[in-house]
Amino acid sequence: MRYRLATAIATAFVVATPATAQEVQVEAVSFLSRDGKTEVKGYLFKPANAAGRVPAVVMMHGRGGAYSTLAKGKYDAATLSSRHKAWGQLLARNGYAALMVDDFGAVGYPTGFAAGTYKDRPETVDEVKYRPLHAYGALRFLQSRADVVPTRVALLGWSNGGSTTLAAMADDKPGDMRKIGFAAGVSLYPGCGMQKRFEKVGYKPYHPVRVFMGTADEEVSPKLCQTLIGRSKGMGGDIDLRMFDGATHSYDTPTRSRQSVAANAAAKAATEVDVLSFLAAKLKGS
Repeated sequence: MRYRLATAIATAFVVATPATAQEVQVEAVSFLSRDGKTEVKGYLFKPANAAGRVPAVVMMHGRGGAYSTLAKGKYDAATLSSRHKAWGQLLARNGYAALMVDDFGAVGYPTGFAAGTYKDRPETVDEVKYRPLHAYGALRFLQSRADVVPTRVALLGWSNGGSTTLAAMADDKPGDMRKIGFAAGVSLYPGCGMQKRFEKVGYKPYHPVRVFMGTADEEVSPKLCQTLIGRSKGMGGDIDLRMFDGATHSYDTPTRSRQSVAANAAAKAATEVDVLSFLAAKLKGS
């Protein structure tokens, strides 16, 4: 497949952070999907004063898209959802370049989709067939940059993007994808059905994957993920699931409605600690 590694940088600005935290620079970028035809937009969060190359994380949004519901037709770094901004800043302040991918916008659906519409969505947003190609385009883009360590890039996704992460990390990928592949994967409250792709053959990631979700998830099935991951571990897969009692879907979203649920607040804090520890071990370790 054809690749184009050069990107068009639209904007760069500094995000305000607490006085004790490192400043975060956000850069609007574009890159070519691994499908060889889709131009995808993204937003790269990175430490403003980083010296040399840094490890990186590709971030894949859920079914609601990359942006806030208040975006009202303005789709840029300023209107990214609060969750995506928070994670981009958290990762950048901890020494990573974090690329928030807007691949729904690339195929004409920047506002994403409402809950309960899974069966009615167009094939172009399929989390098994197409979205992993955009994730690998993002990986290839980061690997082409002089400020990123090319062998130390992880994939992180939420909900439908969490399913994309699982699918992208599966060991059924062609050899060239695994060769240049992601060093690790993080999947938050994914739908583990994944078009029944792994129902017969089983699921096994080619590099370590960690999954996080709540027992009170109202959109996806914790039981289905427990079954998939248990079977994967039985096949020798380096994958683990941390389940949080009482936490709902999107429990890490930093809004009052989500964080007023005590289980969500506890799960959010624990997930951030676990993810940063996992990424440090896989991307910063010797």
